[in-house]
Amino acid sequence: MKLYLLSSLAGLAMATGAFAGSNAPAPRLPSADSDGATPSIEAVQPEAKTKTRAIDNGRQEGFVLPSGNIGCIYTPEGGTSVYRPQDGGPELACDRVEPRYVRATLSADGPATLDKNVGDPSCCSVAPVLDYGETWRQGPFSCTSTRTGLTCDRGDGHTFFLSRRRIEAN
Repeated sequence: MKLYLLSSLAGLAMATGAFAGSNAPAPRLPSADSDGATPSIEAVQPEAKTKTRAIDNGRQEGFVLPSGNIGCIYTPEGGTSVYRPQDGGPELACDRVEPRYVRATLSADGPATLDKNVGDPSCCSVAPVLDYGETWRQGPFSCTSTRTGLTCDRGDGHTFFLSRRRIEAN
């Protein structure tokens, strides 16, 4: 089971009642070995933006869509001190909360997978946000956020798509 530790920000938000009355699961943030820095934004084309950040010493990185319904965690090759992907990584796992909780995962090899019976639902963190129209890239993975959903791929034809209306993986 993946272990994710809540940051003091999430703890403070929960303690002050920021999540009170919500049926949403607790925020899922990068692990404690992450520095929590927000990825930078650089223009790729005038109409497109890319969020990129170099991973240093096996740190996880996460992002959420503006709706707060989809959040992703990237784990670099070799994993972290608290989590190592089964195949050694890298790994991209994205969770969709509504209408039913689903986790889509792209590993180092093979097709994307969908887990409709997630044992550790913990989506979504409060930041950084991957705004609509932006593309995030790290390792072999890229994800594009649009108002209609999130598309992620590994660059070899294996992809997944998550939205409230549809989920697909190949």
